[in-house]
This record gives sequence, structure tokens and C-alpha cells, in this order.
Amino acid sequence: MGKGVLYLIATASVLAGCGSQTKIDRVRSGEIAATLALSRGEIEEERKVIASRRDTLSVKDDDGNTILIMKAIRDDESGEMVATETLDAAVITSRFRNVAERHGKVDLRFEVIVPQQMIDSRWQLRFYPDMFVLEDSVRLESVHITGADYRKAQLRGYQLYDKYLSSIITDTTAFIDRRSLEIWISRNMVDLWKYRSDTSWVDPEEFHSLFGPTEADAIRHYTWWSRRRRHEAKWLLRGRKFKQLVKAPIQTEGVRLDTVLRDSEGNFVYQYTQSLKTRPRLRKADIVLSGEIYEEDKRLYSMPKSKPLTFYISSLSSMVDGTDRYLTRVIERRAEAHTACYVDFAKGSSDIDLSLGHNRDEMGRIKGNILELLASDTFEMDSIVIVASASPEGGRKQNEALSARRAASVADYYEDYIKHYRDSVQRALDREAAGSFAITVDENGRERTTRVKARKADLPPIRFRSRSSGENWPYLQVLVDEDKTLTGSDKKAFARAMEVADLDERELLLQDEPFYLHLRENLYPRLRTVRFDFHLHRRGMLKDTVHTTELDTAYMRGVQLIRDREYEKALGILKDYRDYNTAVAYLSLDYNASAKAILDGLPRSPQTDYMMALIHARRGDDQKAVQYYLDACKADHSLVFRGNLDPEIYVLIQRYGLNSDN
Repeated sequence: MGKGVLYLIATASVLAGCGSQTKIDRVRSGEIAATLALSRGEIEEERKVIASRRDTLSVKDDDGNTILIMKAIRDDESGEMVATETLDAAVITSRFRNVAERHGKVDLRFEVIVPQQMIDSRWQLRFYPDMFVLEDSVRLESVHITGADYRKAQLRGYQLYDKYLSSIITDTTAFIDRRSLEIWISRNMVDLWKYRSDTSWVDPEEFHSLFGPTEADAIRHYTWWSRRRRHEAKWLLRGRKFKQLVKAPIQTEGVRLDTVLRDSEGNFVYQYTQSLKTRPRLRKADIVLSGEIYEEDKRLYSMPKSKPLTFYISSLSSMVDGTDRYLTRVIERRAEAHTACYVDFAKGSSDIDLSLGHNRDEMGRIKGNILELLASDTFEMDSIVIVASASPEGGRKQNEALSARRAASVADYYEDYIKHYRDSVQRALDREAAGSFAITVDENGRERTTRVKARKADLPPIRFRSRSSGENWPYLQVLVDEDKTLTGSDKKAFARAMEVADLDERELLLQDEPFYLHLRENLYPRLRTVRFDFHLHRRGMLKDTVHTTELDTAYMRGVQLIRDREYEKALGILKDYRDYNTAVAYLSLDYNASAKAILDGLPRSPQTDYMMALIHARRGDDQKAVQYYLDACKADHSLVFRGNLDPEIYVLIQRYGLNSDN
């Protein structure tokens, strides 16, 4: 009985081996092979759409006459387009397809078809799609078809490896002769033994001086080192053992599909979809399929690369209008610049004290602003108006007078600074000229040396004007609104005080509030500002205004972004222009309603008609789509070729037999 079983197993094994070899021979000869094809699912969906549409359309010709367009096919004998009610379910053999771009990307859909004769229970078929884009090639995620017996062998390898790992002891305490160790400690380290049931931590080194060897010495003595080294060696060899036991690991990285098939009653078809981000100059993408056949860890055969599938990418970026756009800019002769600084003054004083608060830094910052404007090649300074404001404590008239004196004090300070700065520049020019000589040659050829005269400092006169803005109640209102310390009731009380028209009475009313001290100590100092208004004019400009025409660089940047397929960024620039290129950006992002709203307001042209045809095709309105498309092609015959490249327009061309005379 046993011999019979062995005989049957051996016979089955030999027969299975013969079957596998026969399959390999047929694969090598090309009799059976996996193929790459365009996705038939899309074609079937298109047929359903076509079948559900109306049979005829009525459109206008050049003379305004109504003509009927039917769903049609070309008659093989006469060559004419004839009406048809049905579509034949033809096998898709084309090796190319036009795909439309959406949101800066396209979806490439194709099928990996594996004949049933190629599938074997002991094999794993690995298919590798490669995508070729411009000068780059990209290996896409692979597709694996795994036989049931092949997968069993894989899982068996993992089981053996798990068994190996479970046989390894990693807990080092398991290699200690605990019974002998405890007896030794109880006899030789009595004080330590007392802690055996105590959960507190004990350092056994404390007992070393009294009892000789430490507990660590005892642990080393009572460790089974040969057993421990054996398990450590097994742990170190686990990587090698994995390769030995798991001859064909299950791959998860870089695999799109790994499916297990026992037997196949028909061809295996996998619908593969790959998204591709478009880029400048990208016109097409090629997909090529190669593969390998594995049995356990042995590669039986490498499948050659298939013929490529080509996807031609239809992008509206080619419809962009690249005409330079100019804008008119009005340049004013006069200009203004403003800044403010916070200057601390002693109570009731208008004298500038650089040692108070941040006065030195603030006044120094304004000096830097003035010098920067003086050195400008574009502007020349005419005057500086200095306006000082005051905080509300005290009488209104006194505060107005005080702020006027403070503004005048600041104006005098900077006027004196500019005078000293001009003198220092002139002295520097004088020193530079003091040691400079010029050599000239007279008409008789004699050289003469003369001293170079010093240049005058080229600093225009600056007029300083001072003004008072009185008590700065508007800014106090802003500070109170933003203050986090004041409560809601405090701010309501402040609002009631602000309704009092007389400023002195308003201040007295606030003094009775509990939060007045906070206002006076924290907010009032920020009201004592000095504002600087710099009045300038452009150098060399005589007229008050000049109108210039210059290239709109921002707009042209938006146009270039459309060409670069960066539609979101392009729309960020172009959306306020609401012109033809804005509509192109909207349509590229599939924002059809926004694109139509713009195109409706533009003069009709072949390009706008074509885009309107595309919009109505996306909406499913064949009547308007066909009419706009025909109008566009009549005005610009090149759009006939463009329509053949746009999948959405091409569906209409096929459905109604358009362009039949072209």
C-alpha cells in the first residue's frame, strides 16, 4: 500500500513537471503570451453614452439653413457616411489613445491580459509596466499572479521561519540555574537574602566587602554559558535563516496587485490605472510591459518587452493666447512717505532727552530714514512735516500747546542734525580735494599741474514744518478695543465717556473710573507720538503726471504658468483679468461654469467657439457642442485636427460623422 502511494506521488510529480515544461516552451516560442491593451471598459462606457443619445441633430450652415446630422458610419463599398442604429462590439486592437488632461494630470488606463494557458498553480507571474515620458522612464508598480501551490510554499517558508524564531530563547535569565543560585545566596549573603520578599531596590554591591563575591559573580558562575551562546548564535543567524527557509518572500512594496489563482476558466484581465502629472512639452506617454515567471526562488523565464501603448495627451495649454499684454501706469511727480516714532517727554516738558525710554533708538531710526531718502536716486526730498499728539490728562488747550512745542522741538532737533550732516559731508569733500591735483597740457605741449577744487555737497535744502494734532483720542479708542486687561464692563464705561463731546469733561469722567490708573500708566504713554510725513518729488520729472506703457509682467507670468500646466497658480494671477486666458485656466481645472461665464462676455472667435463646444460636450448638450464646433472649424480649419485630439470632441465626431469631408 505504501509503495503504491509513493508510486502515484512520483508519477504525478513527473507529469506536473512535464506540463510546466510544455508551458514554458510555448511561452518561449510566443505561442502564448501576456499582452498589454487599451482599457475596453472606457470604450464600452462610451458606447453606452452614444447609444443613449438622440439619433439626429439640427444645426445651421453658413447660409443659416437648418441641416440634420445623424449618427453615422462610413459605408465600406460606397465610402459615404450612412445612418446607423447599432454599433458593432469590435475587438479593440488600437495601440494608441487620446486622453484629456484634468487638473494638471491625466489618467492612463490599460489592461494586463494573461491567457489561461499561461497560468500555473506552481508559478508566480510577475509583470512590470514601464512608462516612458519625455526623456524619463519609470517602472510602475508590478502585477503579480500567484499560483495556489506557489503561495502555499511561500506560507510554509514563513511558518518554518516563525518556528525557528520561537525556538530561540532571548531572555538571559532563562539560562541561570536559579535553584543553585538561591541556595548560594541564602548561605553566603544572609543579609541580602532577607530582601527576597521586599520590593524595594537593593544594590548587591553593598554586600561585597562583607561576604566576598558579589551577586553578579554568583550569577555568572551559575549561568549555563554553552546554552546561552547557542541561542545567541541562532539569533545572530536569523537573517541567513530567513533566506534559507523563505525562498520566495511575499512582496508588498512596489506591487499594485498580488492575486492568487488556482485554476482559470478564462483569461485573467487586470484594469490598470496610472495617474500622471503633466508638465511642459509633454505630448505623449508610452507604456511597455515585460515580465518574469518564477517557480519557488528560481526564475524560469524572462518575458520580452511588449509593443508600446501610446497615450497622446490633450491639453488646453496649447490654446493659450501668448500675445504680450501691456498696461498703462500713471507716475506721479510728487510722492509721500510716512512713519511714526514714540518719543518720551518729561511731564509738561518739550525738551528732547535721549536718555528717556527708547528715545535714542527711536530718534536714531528716524535719522536712518532721512539719510536713506537723501541718498535715493529716484526721489528728492522737499520737506518734512512733523506732527505731535498728546495724551488726554490735563486741559485740552494746554495739551494742544504742549504738543505744538514738542513738534517744534523735534523739528529743530532734526534740522540741526541735517545742518551738521551737510557740514560733515562738505568737510569730507574738502579733505578729499586737498591732496588732489590735475595735470593738463597746453597748446605748446607743456604740462601744468593745478589743484582740484572741492565739490559742493549735493544735498538739497529741506524745510521742516511742525504741527500739533492735540489729544489723540482716536488711537486711545483703538488701544482700549485691543486691550486684554480691561473687562467688558470697563469698555462699556469707556464707551459712555466717549459720547461726551467736551474733551475736558470726558477726561474728568474717566478719572472717576476704577480702570483709569491702567489707562494713564499703560495706554496714555503710547498716545504721545510724533508722526513724520516726508514730501518728495521724482528727480528730473517736470510734469505732475506721466503716463507710461509697460509689459504686464504679472499677466505674462500667469500665461507661462498655463503653458507649464500650473493651472491653480495661473488662476491665482489671472482670475481678476477675466479674459480669454482666464477661461483657459478655468476650463483646464474643469471649472466649466466659471469658464462659460467669461466666454459669454467675450467676442466670438474660433478659439472661444471651440472652448464653448468643449464646455457643452462636458455638460452632455450635443446640440450646442456640435454647433459651436462646426462654427469654430469653419472659421479656423486647423481646429479640425485639434478636435480629433480632444477625446470629448472626438466622441462627437464619431457619433455624428463630423469632419467626413476632411
